[in-house]
Amino acid sequence: MAEKLKITLVKSPIGAIPKQKATVAALGLNKTGKTVEQPDNAAIRGMIQNVRHLVKVEEI
Repeated sequence: MAEKLKITLVKSPIGAIPKQKATVAALGLNKTGKTVEQPDNAAIRGMIQNVRHLVKVEEI
């Protein structure tokens, strides 16, 4: 696994269910196009899996 993940919000969570909106917020993403770096661990991977249709992920 990579040391960090670069996560970009590519689609708005407006129409998503509340749990997915909360997951996007917990990842630190609040605007479409915003990018954050998170550690590569099982918890973050699980969060990404739940909102995979809203985000783009790159290993860095």
